[in-house]
Amino acid sequence: MLTTARVALSGLAFVTGHVLARRRTRRDPLPEGRCREETTFATLHIAAMAAPALRTGLNRDSARKAARHLRALLGTRAVAITSTEAALAWDGPCTDDVVTYARAALAAGRPQVFAGQPHGAVVVPLTVDGTVVGTLAAFGDEISAALVRTVTEVGRWVSGQLELAELDASRRRALEAEMRALRAQISPHFIYNALTTIASFVRTDPKRARELLLDFADFARYALRQAHDFTTLADELTCVDHYLLLERARFGDKLRFSMQVAPEVLPVPVPFLCLQPLVENAIKHGMRGRRGAGEVRVVVRDAGLEAHITVEDDGAGMDPECARRMLDEDPAREGGGIGLANVDQRMRQIYGDGYGLVVETALGAGTKVRLRVPKTQFSSS
Repeated sequence: MLTTARVALSGLAFVTGHVLARRRTRRDPLPEGRCREETTFATLHIAAMAAPALRTGLNRDSARKAARHLRALLGTRAVAITSTEAALAWDGPCTDDVVTYARAALAAGRPQVFAGQPHGAVVVPLTVDGTVVGTLAAFGDEISAALVRTVTEVGRWVSGQLELAELDASRRRALEAEMRALRAQISPHFIYNALTTIASFVRTDPKRARELLLDFADFARYALRQAHDFTTLADELTCVDHYLLLERARFGDKLRFSMQVAPEVLPVPVPFLCLQPLVENAIKHGMRGRRGAGEVRVVVRDAGLEAHITVEDDGAGMDPECARRMLDEDPAREGGGIGLANVDQRMRQIYGDGYGLVVETALGAGTKVRLRVPKTQFSSS
């Protein structure tokens, strides 16, 4: 991404020089220093207008929105953008030869100059990660060496924006894959245990069975919905509440739980399904091998610019080195600790390494998992 940014900046610097030369040719009355400043500003402003559309990828809509800005940037009679198969959009009086010109540039894999009538054209390939995905064509009355270089540099800048779009799309696909993995992780064990528990109440306590079935339906509806990367802390806590009610039905009085939440943090945006795996882990390790009752506590505090969340159990705890290995587990691998590793990885990807999970534990001392969430929403969409 850094290389792409450097290419973009160097390309725009050259384009700025070309635009400045055009203004000098027109004998612009402004002093040279002021003329250069205004030209630089105008070039960057036009590029900024075209960039948002290009950052969505190469398609008809993005090409249509970007074409008029690219034409203003180049100062040519017309600009056209094509895919590898067809013309996507153009601005200005474009000739019918644009597809023929584009095919020639695609076949050559490098910029091509055409001396057509009544206007010539410069056509440059657009690439993403070394693969040609389309072309940028500029039409003008006079095709000079400076124009060829300028169109080439603008084509490199457009390619850079398209590469950034692909990086954004790859990041979204990765987050979606992790979300699907997290959902798959929840489904097998919990669903089986929950339905078995509900079935046990069908004859002995039909009313309780109905209530639990509604809790299970609400939990499943939330956990398996087509969701964005973010939800609210209030929704996450509601999901946890349904989960805890089902687990309480399973363990009976052996499981005690409490939730202490500062009301002012309920609207805070949080990554979807970031709390339930932590509570599931607390119950799994807190209740393991116990003869007496175990307790799980969820505390959510307002900490200024952040919300601080702790999920704690009073179980047997573990060796701190074991906890570290749990966080280092591959989230795609089956086994203990996948829930923690998945949440930890997602938090680091979204907010940065400083926002990973913190696990405090020791043998015989229970386990506490701490999570920090900034109040400002970050999104991979």
